[in-house]
Amino acid sequence: MADTSLTAPATTGGPVDLTGRNALVTGAASGIGAAIATALAGAGATVHAVDRDEPALEKLAVATRVEPVVADLADLDGLASLPTDIDILVNNAGIQHVCPIEEFPLERFDLILALMLASPFRLIRQSLPHMYASGWGRVVNVSSVHGLRASEFKSAYVTAKHGLEGLSKVAALEGAAHGVTSNCINPSYVRTPLVEKQIHDQALTHGIPEAEVVESIMLSPVAVKRLVEPGEVAALAVFLCGPAAASVTGASFAMDGGWTAH
Repeated sequence: MADTSLTAPATTGGPVDLTGRNALVTGAASGIGAAIATALAGAGATVHAVDRDEPALEKLAVATRVEPVVADLADLDGLASLPTDIDILVNNAGIQHVCPIEEFPLERFDLILALMLASPFRLIRQSLPHMYASGWGRVVNVSSVHGLRASEFKSAYVTAKHGLEGLSKVAALEGAAHGVTSNCINPSYVRTPLVEKQIHDQALTHGIPEAEVVESIMLSPVAVKRLVEPGEVAALAVFLCGPAAASVTGASFAMDGGWTAH
């Protein structure tokens, strides 16, 4: 017999309404983060857009209804000053460094893990008490196809994303009884400034012209031969915050053009 102690929310095929919800989106000044912050605000949420790029945040705030919050997310102790009355937490901030392991700068490895794994842990940790108290919460972790697969020369990024996958699943298991879901979105290469910078780095590391990087490296493993658009990731994030995704938790959504189908 089905457990009827928890009532399933009503679902509709209409737009997701997040009116009255507080959201916090990291790495929100550009790319995926800006697209998600804009989409959540468009759905009615009050969005705290967090990034260290103040001019870009201010530009975003003018263009859409978000509250800019300037912060360095790699400053782990400083995270305690960010809002904690959060209903929707989107861990998106990230950087990349392309380099063989034996040459990988130690301080760069530590920075990437602090920004992309330790920071999400701390933000989840300080947001859960409010979510638990209200009986509702959504944690959306912007992972990567590199949370599911590895590529050479990206030891720190792949390590951080694999760790984020595990953290997301633990949050899902612990949060389920409190109405909190936690999921990962796993895109392949997205048309963002982070990816545009990688083109130069990949060309140097692989010893090929920049013009060949997108086709020969970025699109080589995928069946759909194009970059993912930030708006596609944002649309999935909004879905995960809506009533139709109330039973979706502990999942990793591959938006990878078929990369992991191999």
